[in-house]
Amino acid sequence: MKHSLLALSLAVALGTVPAAFAQTSPTADTGADSATSASEGASRNKPAKVKQLGAVDVNAALDQARNSLSPDTGSSQYVIDQKAIQQLPLGDSTPLNQVVLQAPGVVQDSYGGLHVRGDHANLQYRINGVIIPESISGFGQTLDARTIQSVKVLDGALPAQYGLRTAAVVDIDTKSGHDLGNGGSVGITGGSFGTLNPNASLWGSNDRWSWFVTANYLENDVGIENPTASRKPIHDHTNQVKGFGDISYLINDNTRLSFMFGVTNNRFQIPNNPDQEPQFGYLDTVDFNSAKLNENQRETTRFGVLSLQGKLGDTAYQVSAGQRYSHVGFTPDDIGDLMFNGVASTINRTNRANTLQADFSTPLGDSHTLRYGVYGEFERGNISDNSLVFPANPDGSQASTTPIGIYDATKLLARTWSAYLQDEWSIGEKWTVNYGLRGDRYELFRTESQLSPRVGLVYQATDSTTVHAGYSRYFTPPATEVIDDSNIARFNGTTNALPSGGNNLPLSERSDYYDLGIQQQFGSSLTLGLDAYYRKVSRLQDEGQFGAALIYSNFNYDYGRIRGAEFTANYDNGPVSAYFNLAYNRAMGKRVITGQYNFDPDELAYIYDNWIHLDHDQKMTSSGGVTYAFTEATRVGADYVFGSGLRKDGDVPNGLSLPYYFQLNLNVAHDFDIGGFGKLKTQLALINALDRTYELRDGTGVGVGAPQFGPRRGVYLSLQKDFSF
Repeated sequence: MKHSLLALSLAVALGTVPAAFAQTSPTADTGADSATSASEGASRNKPAKVKQLGAVDVNAALDQARNSLSPDTGSSQYVIDQKAIQQLPLGDSTPLNQVVLQAPGVVQDSYGGLHVRGDHANLQYRINGVIIPESISGFGQTLDARTIQSVKVLDGALPAQYGLRTAAVVDIDTKSGHDLGNGGSVGITGGSFGTLNPNASLWGSNDRWSWFVTANYLENDVGIENPTASRKPIHDHTNQVKGFGDISYLINDNTRLSFMFGVTNNRFQIPNNPDQEPQFGYLDTVDFNSAKLNENQRETTRFGVLSLQGKLGDTAYQVSAGQRYSHVGFTPDDIGDLMFNGVASTINRTNRANTLQADFSTPLGDSHTLRYGVYGEFERGNISDNSLVFPANPDGSQASTTPIGIYDATKLLARTWSAYLQDEWSIGEKWTVNYGLRGDRYELFRTESQLSPRVGLVYQATDSTTVHAGYSRYFTPPATEVIDDSNIARFNGTTNALPSGGNNLPLSERSDYYDLGIQQQFGSSLTLGLDAYYRKVSRLQDEGQFGAALIYSNFNYDYGRIRGAEFTANYDNGPVSAYFNLAYNRAMGKRVITGQYNFDPDELAYIYDNWIHLDHDQKMTSSGGVTYAFTEATRVGADYVFGSGLRKDGDVPNGLSLPYYFQLNLNVAHDFDIGGFGKLKTQLALINALDRTYELRDGTGVGVGAPQFGPRRGVYLSLQKDFSF
């Protein structure tokens, strides 16, 4: 990242001259299709402006200033707070993807993947307003639910501030030492399938310093979805370590310096599918027990962000510089992979991203709030494939049982630059308009750019009825970490020869997004929401697993069209809280124009002339839950997920859908008061209580590599002890 750009951003932040000494306007929460968690009200609580500027009060005022940087006018949002996370069956031990899965329109996929409103991945993660560049696709979760104070899932027609990854913005506010006081927490979750998950957190503040750090270790025997319906997968152990920290220092009453960091180190055994027949011979060997395969994958992610945040007069600002490093390494079973697949590839992918982000918010009079900012990202990616293959005859049959080695390496250098300007205009008491313009430029194999207009409108029809509408033009560069620029000609004449010859490089996606929704409150307990959306796409991006290694590669359809609707209901009254989401979606694509070498020629020919369902398209999706608190110390709860099934091949690619699935989870929690030991929190969870067997994937479909089944019934107990000092 060029130092001159950072210096320029800091100069803008510190050199802005305010027009008046009025408080920054808050985020327009009335502009959201606010389907909040059952334990929360219609919008996230924001701290009031303080007059006594002690360390806690200053931090609260700065938190409010940071919140004012991010509008959501015209978009749809769903808020899940810390209390709602703790009411999930696994509580704070819930993987982050399972937390986000409770939001409407979110579809679960294999390998922990999520799809929002018909998009493949394409999620943007923000922590305290700072973009964290995505890691290389893998199985593990980089972020931990124990860091979360609240998480907001934004989708639909987003304001100009949000770009690049736009299927949804997962905006996380972390816990902080200045709110929690001085103390910490230790605990453990254990149960079925050899699950062991100890954790420890420490938080506190001292004068102008505050900190929050957490770490946990996880191991179990179901690291990746089982490729069979059996209760116990074969060769599926995982070890995962995660850590996160946020340390801040108050420079003065208007300025805060923060350092945020995280690390993840995950190891996975690749589960085996027994009783498979070898397709190739190896030297004098003609038989291999597929249950004895020994494939493994390791995933590492590290990130750090230094942020200067505060207020100068009326202008709120946050300037952040960061770096994220990620690595995925796949180690094959050389003999077994050769005999079953005709190729055994040792694959290593690394990606290092340096980022600069600067956001500003300035009120102009009583009716306007001007927001503006820049973002830059500089990525270096390295891909190395060391493959063993067999020589092949012209008809593709095996010509020799002696393997040969082929090495292929690629280096990628990508640059992304973005800038935005937008105005939130309050027109009277009922109307709010947020309009703006965003510019993005992406440089890799070619230079691509786009100016994207955005407009969002909120109408507060009554005190209990809110209508929102929005339009956004989107520009989505390909995910650099899944670009595979391999020299496919290297494999000609081998058992890994690719089915087609087209190797056009990936293109940035461009789309027009329309969103319309209404929210109705009934008293103080019940909130209902209805939202509809339509997206017209050019160069639609998708990803698939096209080889033996469980690593994704991307490609483009020439055309795409996605539409859907969502209904949400939230109830909170006394001891009872509940939520319900139901979503309909159709996602279609036509004509593959990049990455064609991964497709069979007949498949390419059909998709060229016909629309097909995207492999991650799911017609109906639903989630919901209910919690009943007998006392402050005792509660019971249940939640579920439902899906009509992802796509599989029929007479045409992705022509059929898998059977519907329903997973019910139950939990009971009680806080024990043990004399001088204090309070011990306990929670017992029953996952997939009905032990229903269901398939997420059956191994067919565009870019689908293997079958995967949902989890079987499991029992888990969590113990947690907080302490203070």
